[in-house]
Amino acid sequence: MSYFSCEEAECQAQDSHIRLRIKPREKDLGEFTVRRVLPAAKQRMIGPFVFFDHMGPAEFPPGKGIDVRPHPHIGIATITYLFDGEILHRDSLGVVQPIQPGAINLMTAGSGIVHSERPGADFDRLSKLHGIQSWIALPADKQEIPADFAHYPAAELPQWESGGVTFRLIMGELAGYQSPVKTYSRTLYADLAVTARAETRIKLNEKQHALYVAEGVVSVDGEEVTSGVMAVLDGGDELLLSASQNARVLLIGGDPLGERHMYWNFVSDSSERIERAKDDWRAGNFPAVPNDDEFIPLPGE
Repeated sequence: MSYFSCEEAECQAQDSHIRLRIKPREKDLGEFTVRRVLPAAKQRMIGPFVFFDHMGPAEFPPGKGIDVRPHPHIGIATITYLFDGEILHRDSLGVVQPIQPGAINLMTAGSGIVHSERPGADFDRLSKLHGIQSWIALPADKQEIPADFAHYPAAELPQWESGGVTFRLIMGELAGYQSPVKTYSRTLYADLAVTARAETRIKLNEKQHALYVAEGVVSVDGEEVTSGVMAVLDGGDELLLSASQNARVLLIGGDPLGERHMYWNFVSDSSERIERAKDDWRAGNFPAVPNDDEFIPLPGE
């Protein structure tokens, strides 16, 4: 199972409206580096969010790009959200779907799915990649639902402005708006483009919340949060967000689902279920991605 020390996750407790600050751990994926925010030692999950990676920003020369071979998942739904660049998704359901900035690829693993992430249509020229990849744990009674995939174009996501902040609602409900993206439990996910001298109050309805500053610097109830830091909030139902410079913030939240075990790409409330998934991957019992016979072995094997 994966467990990390506070030193590795660079967590810092703080007695304030911000209960915890999490500084990501950098992880080298070969062609580029990601900043892994969740899971962290002192905060394994935020609501259903069990995994949160900040990809890039990265720039690739022609003929290079993200190239993740087919690999399996169980017990979660993955959300890919790009600021820049393009990724081509292929999975064992037969789906082939490119994703571009502002759109959502929601892949529900449930009882098991296999997918790859390859370069997009910009592969033959100078390209960029920047975005967030996150996983949400499925409720206990939905962990074994059939695998599914849904793509939501950028134009389908609600967008509005308040106090110098442009909100894009990725999942859930906020300020009277409802995202069309499917959720399996109470979930909030929003992309906030913050302009210099912005100030707005955000009413929150979920039990757990955090803000991740992808770019720039913001203040949360008067406390500064810098780029590359996730601020875990203290459970209040409202926050005041302000900034003296342009910034980009991801707001996540939801109601807790209980503890989850995690090994590699497998997430479950049952350690026995994860062991079974490991055996199935070794034995080739997961469905294949059509026209892509590569695969990633279990870590260390």
